[in-house]
Amino acid sequence: MSPLRIVVDRVSDWRPYYPTDDLITAADYLAQGTNGEQDATTHVINLCSGLDYLETGYYVSLLAQARGQRVLPSVETLNQLSRKALVDLQLESLAPLMDELARRGALEGDAFTLRVMFGECLEDGLGKLARRLFERLPCPLLEARFQRRQGLWRLARLKPLALTSLNTEEQDLFAASLNRHSRKVWRTPKARRRYRYDLAMLVDPKEALPPSNKSAIKQFIRAGRRLGIDVSLITKRDEGRLAEFDALFIRETTSLDHHTYRMAKRAEHEGLVVIDDPRSILCCTNKVYLHELLNTKGVPAPGGLLLYRDDLKRLPQKAEGLQFPMVLKVPDGAFSRGVVKIQSVDQLVQEAERLFQSSALLLLQEWLPTEFDWRIGVLDGEVLFASRYYMARGHWQIYDHSRGKTRSGGFTTHDPKDVPRPVVKAALKATRLIGDGLYGVDLKQIGERVVVIEVNDNPNLDAGVEDVVLGPRLYSKVMEVFLARMEEHRRHTG
Repeated sequence: MSPLRIVVDRVSDWRPYYPTDDLITAADYLAQGTNGEQDATTHVINLCSGLDYLETGYYVSLLAQARGQRVLPSVETLNQLSRKALVDLQLESLAPLMDELARRGALEGDAFTLRVMFGECLEDGLGKLARRLFERLPCPLLEARFQRRQGLWRLARLKPLALTSLNTEEQDLFAASLNRHSRKVWRTPKARRRYRYDLAMLVDPKEALPPSNKSAIKQFIRAGRRLGIDVSLITKRDEGRLAEFDALFIRETTSLDHHTYRMAKRAEHEGLVVIDDPRSILCCTNKVYLHELLNTKGVPAPGGLLLYRDDLKRLPQKAEGLQFPMVLKVPDGAFSRGVVKIQSVDQLVQEAERLFQSSALLLLQEWLPTEFDWRIGVLDGEVLFASRYYMARGHWQIYDHSRGKTRSGGFTTHDPKDVPRPVVKAALKATRLIGDGLYGVDLKQIGERVVVIEVNDNPNLDAGVEDVVLGPRLYSKVMEVFLARMEEHRRHTG
């Protein structure tokens, strides 16, 4: 368990709240450096009032970062808060939300002030706005002033809020939000000693096809805690809390233009161990990138060619000599979405025109019909599981979205020792081009020929599917990799 320090100007500032051994004054915190009393794994929550440049609170954040500690707010956040131009740059995406709130009648008058505590507020209907402010500029206590000019609501002022300025109702919310933000404040010393590390598992409770089902999530939590890792479920709303943790495990379908990629980048910047890391997401979520990478590096893959939006008028000429059927793909499709079977040149032109509306490039590949696809799960450069995913009944893909309701085929999971050697070899060769994260390599085997269809970051790990051979050991293997990486990181930063 990483130590926590709540830094205040004076001990009396904390009088309204439950006593905690984690409390320390700014003077005592700043003096620790001269005495060598510092721990690089410490999480620091800076609640000082003087956060302006070179004031006491500013130095608390500055020295915390110099000591390799995670601090909220960071010096970068304080610098941004001191310059309106940088604040406007960070919050320029708020305009659509403000317009939405105005249409719903959630904003009244011509001005209002919003007080935000760890991304929460007292005002009904403005919780999303409070979360957005905290996510963009993570500061424990913020006060935002909004004004309506020429019919449009805009941010007029944003500044840190002093702990001592909170009224009774706000003090209650602050205590509750701090509790939710960092449960370590309220744990007993015995509970604190129970876990050595904190891991955040990013999930979306509303996702229709999540990478791990509920039973698997529970197995991950149990496996982590057996190893001394406290596993906490978080959602995209908790982006501002990432610095509280030692690692991030993404169990939500990833995309580049998405909070999953943004949170992976942020966690990596904060020094967390991240699976899957931003580079893996970048490499794996785009089929065009993978096509080029696999071909350049000599990994067996389906034959194909890239189509550019400018090719649309001359597609018939470009398609001369092609053997249909073929498969047309958008770069970032998932779960068989954005993949179309093409039977003729006319259909190619029709479907390409439709898909080019959302992407400047498309990938046209040879069609390789098989009864099943191999999925080889690879973690840290080693095979984790090996499954066969069968095509949906009466369909040519594993997932069939054609009837308004998603259907999928069956599966079998095998001991990796029983998988044909060329399949395993191709899978490992493909993942080495990406990194050492968690990947699911989809391959087809046609006679003696083995080809890599794609490499997926964040592959499915479902209870009752991918864990059929290893059982609970599968979840332990994942958590053991996290543990080894967190310990390695601590050795280097400690």
